[in-house]
Parts: sequence; C-alpha cells; structure tokens
Amino acid sequence: MTQYFQNIIEAISTTAVSFGVTFKHLFTKSVTLQYPDERWEMPERSRMRLYMNWDDCIGCLKCARACPVDCIHITTTKVPKDFDGLGETSGGMKKRLLVEQFDIDMAECLYCGLCTFPCPTDCIYFTTEYEHATYEKGELVYDYAPVPEQLKNDVYEAIEEEKKAKEAARKEKQRQKTKDRSESSDEDNDQEA
Repeated sequence: MTQYFQNIIEAISTTAVSFGVTFKHLFTKSVTLQYPDERWEMPERSRMRLYMNWDDCIGCLKCARACPVDCIHITTTKVPKDFDGLGETSGGMKKRLLVEQFDIDMAECLYCGLCTFPCPTDCIYFTTEYEHATYEKGELVYDYAPVPEQLKNDVYEAIEEEKKAKEAARKEKQRQKTKDRSESSDEDNDQEA
C-alpha cells in the first residue's frame, strides 16, 4: 500500500517539475523564424551548393579528378594556338580549352569541398544557397557551361583550318621526301654509269 502512495507522490512531483520547465520557457523570447519570409544567415564558410564561374574556368579537369564520387562531368575541346576567341580568365590566364560541358550532380555530391582546393583559377566554390530541394532528381544536375553557338562554330572552324594546314604541310613534306629520294637515286644511277 505504501508503494501505491509513493507512486502517486512521484507522479505529482515529476508533473510539477515538467510544468516548471514549461512555465520558465513560456515567458522567454521566441527564436522561431517564419521560414519563407525570414532565413537564417549562413556562416561564411558553409558548404551548401557548388557554383562554377564559366568565364574563369580553363578546363584543367582538376576538380573532376579530385571529386571522390565523380559528380562533376566536364567535356573540353582543345583550340588551336593562334585562336584568341576564348579570351582570358579574371586572373589573366589565357584559356586554351573550350569547356563545352560542365555539369555538377548535386544529388551525388558529398559536400566535402575537395573539388574547390585544386582549382588554379578558383572558379568553383560553395555558395550559401541551401534551398535546392526538388521533386525530380534530374533537376539537381546543374549545367554551368553556357557556350554560345557562335563561339562553338568559330572554334570548330579554327580546328578544321588547323587540320587542313597540317595535312597540307604533311603532304608537302611527303612530296619533298619523294623528290629528294628521286634526286638521290638519279645521282646514284649517274655515278654507276
């Protein structure tokens, strides 16, 4: 019977303690944010969403090689040496590769930041944007290579011109070798006679 009354006293005391905690927080200032209208200020070094500045990318593929889950997909095209249509990065480095595709699949990303460190032009970095929830997984693949069609056409024309020039130089070299061989064989024939 004493156990019965001890249980009642314990239930009343624990309820009183919980009400005390509730009343203590009842008169404190609320810290709730009204989310769509108000947002938390994210720390400066937070890792949220990757962003790539295409104007500064030189297509070195270091970020794609450093990624442990291969969520960065890059396609580049080497341009001829005399082609200046790609311009320079903001740091003054001349671009030698046309970055045709630069996709980051944020559904696969680990947010480790290993891709940001090896970049020589600092064109890939994390932003503080944390709202990228979608209904479709395919919408988490971000394409950061807005290559204008005119630039692509110019690059491909320059590549074709370079190939034609190399082919012409190869044919000229081959013709010169054939001419030299025929001259040397004529001299050998003259000496034998």
